[in-house]
Amino acid sequence: MENIEIYSEYIKLDQLLKFAGIVESGSMAKAIILDEQVRVNGDVCTMRGKKIRPGDCVAVEAIGEWHVLASQ
Repeated sequence: MENIEIYSEYIKLDQLLKFAGIVESGSMAKAIILDEQVRVNGDVCTMRGKKIRPGDCVAVEAIGEWHVLASQ
Protein backbone atom coordinates (compact mmCIF):
# COMPACT_ATOMS: atom_id res chain seq x y z
CA MET A 1 0.00 0.00 0.00
CA GLU A 2 1.28 3.44 -0.92
CA ASN A 3 0.54 6.72 0.84
CA ILE A 4 -0.73 9.80 -0.95
CA GLU A 5 -0.96 13.22 0.67
CA ILE A 6 -3.73 15.66 -0.09
CA TYR A 7 -3.57 19.36 0.66
CA SER A 8 -7.25 20.04 1.36
CA GLU A 9 -10.06 18.69 3.54
CA TYR A 10 -11.06 16.25 0.79
CA ILE A 11 -10.53 15.40 -2.88
CA LYS A 12 -13.06 13.90 -5.26
CA LEU A 13 -12.41 10.31 -6.28
CA ASP A 14 -11.86 11.01 -9.98
CA GLN A 15 -9.47 13.86 -9.14
CA LEU A 16 -7.54 11.63 -6.73
CA LEU A 17 -7.04 9.01 -9.44
CA LYS A 18 -5.53 11.69 -11.70
CA PHE A 19 -3.54 13.36 -8.90
CA ALA A 20 -1.96 10.05 -7.91
CA GLY A 21 -1.05 9.27 -11.52
CA ILE A 22 -3.25 6.17 -11.56
CA VAL A 23 -5.02 7.36 -14.70
CA GLU A 24 -4.02 9.89 -17.35
CA SER A 25 -7.36 11.64 -17.82
CA GLY A 26 -10.75 12.29 -16.34
CA SER A 27 -12.38 10.08 -18.95
CA MET A 28 -10.13 7.17 -17.92
CA ALA A 29 -11.04 7.78 -14.26
CA LYS A 30 -14.74 7.81 -15.15
CA ALA A 31 -14.41 4.56 -17.10
CA ILE A 32 -12.73 2.54 -14.35
CA ILE A 33 -15.05 3.95 -11.68
CA LEU A 34 -18.19 3.07 -13.66
CA ASP A 35 -16.70 -0.34 -14.48
CA GLU A 36 -16.64 -1.04 -10.71
CA GLN A 37 -12.85 -1.42 -10.58
CA VAL A 38 -12.43 1.06 -7.71
CA ARG A 39 -12.98 0.39 -4.02
CA VAL A 40 -13.10 2.98 -1.26
CA ASN A 41 -12.53 1.58 2.23
CA GLY A 42 -13.22 -1.92 0.89
CA ASP A 43 -16.52 -1.12 -0.86
CA VAL A 44 -17.02 -0.77 -4.62
CA CYS A 45 -17.61 2.90 -5.43
CA THR A 46 -19.25 4.10 -8.65
CA MET A 47 -19.52 7.77 -7.65
CA ARG A 48 -16.89 9.88 -9.44
CA GLY A 49 -17.52 12.78 -7.07
CA LYS A 50 -17.18 10.75 -3.86
CA LYS A 51 -15.31 12.84 -1.30
CA ILE A 52 -12.10 11.12 -0.27
CA ARG A 53 -10.72 12.32 3.06
CA PRO A 54 -7.54 11.63 5.00
CA GLY A 55 -7.77 8.15 6.50
CA ASP A 56 -9.59 6.67 3.51
CA CYS A 57 -8.16 3.80 1.49
CA VAL A 58 -8.61 3.65 -2.29
CA ALA A 59 -7.88 0.48 -4.25
CA VAL A 60 -7.94 -0.01 -8.01
CA GLU A 61 -8.32 -3.56 -9.28
CA ALA A 62 -5.06 -5.03 -10.62
CA ILE A 63 -3.20 -1.73 -10.07
CA GLY A 64 -2.75 -1.03 -6.38
CA GLU A 65 -3.95 0.46 -3.14
CA TRP A 66 -3.43 3.93 -1.64
CA HIS A 67 -3.90 5.29 1.85
CA VAL A 68 -4.88 8.96 1.87
CA LEU A 69 -3.05 11.21 4.34
CA ALA A 70 -3.38 14.89 5.21
CA SER A 71 -0.41 16.98 4.17
CA GLN A 72 1.48 18.42 7.13
